[in-house]
Amino acid sequence: MNPFVYVALPSRVVFDAPAGEALPKEIERLGCRGAMLLSTPEQASAAAGMAQKLGPLAVGVFSGAAMHTPVAVTDIAVDQVRAAKADCLVAIGGGSTIGLAKAIALRTDLPQIAIPTTYAGSEVTPIIGQTENGQKTTQRSLKVLPEVVIYDVDLTLTLPVGLAITSGMNAVAHAVEALYAQDANPVITMLAERGIAALTQALPVLAHAARNRKARADALFGAWACGTCLGAVGMSLHHKLCHVLGGSFDLPHSETHTIILPHVAAALLPGLPEVRAILARALHAEDPAKKLFDIPASLGAKMALRDIGMPREGIERAAGQVFQARYWMPADVSETSLRALLDNAWHGRQPVTNPEFADA
Repeated sequence: MNPFVYVALPSRVVFDAPAGEALPKEIERLGCRGAMLLSTPEQASAAAGMAQKLGPLAVGVFSGAAMHTPVAVTDIAVDQVRAAKADCLVAIGGGSTIGLAKAIALRTDLPQIAIPTTYAGSEVTPIIGQTENGQKTTQRSLKVLPEVVIYDVDLTLTLPVGLAITSGMNAVAHAVEALYAQDANPVITMLAERGIAALTQALPVLAHAARNRKARADALFGAWACGTCLGAVGMSLHHKLCHVLGGSFDLPHSETHTIILPHVAAALLPGLPEVRAILARALHAEDPAKKLFDIPASLGAKMALRDIGMPREGIERAAGQVFQARYWMPADVSETSLRALLDNAWHGRQPVTNPEFADA
């Protein structure tokens, strides 16, 4: 066993509990009396319904959460939170809503309760990404880690299959990258393997039986496991690419992760035999990168950056930005090899091993 450091994050997880019953208890457990509920415009009715159930424990609803957490939206939300004198935040939804709660907490230090309805896993990470003037920046701070997460499987039963697939693969990407992170450790490695297996086995089932509760519960568990991996270790090439692409071209978050994941895996795994073996076991596949492409592709996900709004000329710009501000990576990467990776992802080609990565 090699030396390692593992830091457990201080959050409370309530799994497979009815949110309407658990939420008031968790608000009171935090010593709070006035919650501001947050959502996207699409989930405004769900947030309003939860506020109605909370009665006097709810002091308002803000339903303007947006993808990539724009600073301008946070400005408006913070003003509303302060005007309502809220003493805690309740995020109902996916990464956009949870990201907004984190951004508000970063400024106000208010406690957060997250009720995720997708599989992105952001609810268990101390990481926030914010966008301003076309640039997405990320930071780590325990101020943005939700104090409580309530996983209500029933709230995910109506999650559209397309979004379930891409948000699930987004979560898988967190765990895959955690396997080769600079600060990887055996605790997170075990959790990553379990999370990857749970999600990749559940997604094909719910794609054909959307209300299969066992598959939904397994996927939600996998999302927690994979998100916990992201929160515990540092990020690398995959997340840097996705942050640049999302912030620069306003691409949908989970779809971008879904497309990029197999290409980064194909590039890096030849030089990471132990990681490749773990993924092969979790995915039941001899070629993990190909399997990470085939799963979402076979379930109808878009697998080309051009199909989700990225212009062809953006390849050069994205490669330059990533190369200039790189995260730690387990291999040396040239700007030429990054362009090739992005070109394959833009066209939606099968992932291919890049000799420049493999030989680094």
